[in-house]
Amino acid sequence: MVLFWICTVVLLLTGIGVIASRQPVHSVIGLIVNFTALAVVFLTLSADFLAMMQIIIYAGAILVLFLFVITLLTVGNEPVERGPSRLSFQTAPSVAAGLAALALLALGVRNAQPSAGIALPADFGSVASFGLQLLTTHLFAFEVTAFILLVAVIGVVLMAGRKEVRF
Repeated sequence: MVLFWICTVVLLLTGIGVIASRQPVHSVIGLIVNFTALAVVFLTLSADFLAMMQIIIYAGAILVLFLFVITLLTVGNEPVERGPSRLSFQTAPSVAAGLAALALLALGVRNAQPSAGIALPADFGSVASFGLQLLTTHLFAFEVTAFILLVAVIGVVLMAGRKEVRF
């Protein structure tokens, strides 16, 4: 339980660090730590499969892709320039919205009724049942997602363009 709370604090701090960092590479490193802490939270909740997928897919592949894009598109090592600060105009509404969300959450938790529980199949949550559901019941959504990712990769390649290298 202590590890769970430590990881949630790490999640919050690294999330703030990702947003607040002026260097894109530092943001990606913060995101790696964030995704790894989320995988540890999944492990503390006995969701081993989700933890491993979090590490393999997000902390591995997606963030490596982010790093490649940042290194290919960033010219030099200058921090990202920010526009004029609108923080003073956004602070009060943001705090009010956050407090309203917390009040709604507290109200929902206070009025929650314990459920009797639902009988789950014996193989619920296993990798085999997940794969079976993904490739039978949800095959169309899986294929659409794969197509969207393919279009995104083609778009990145076309946007990067061809640069001639002269020797």
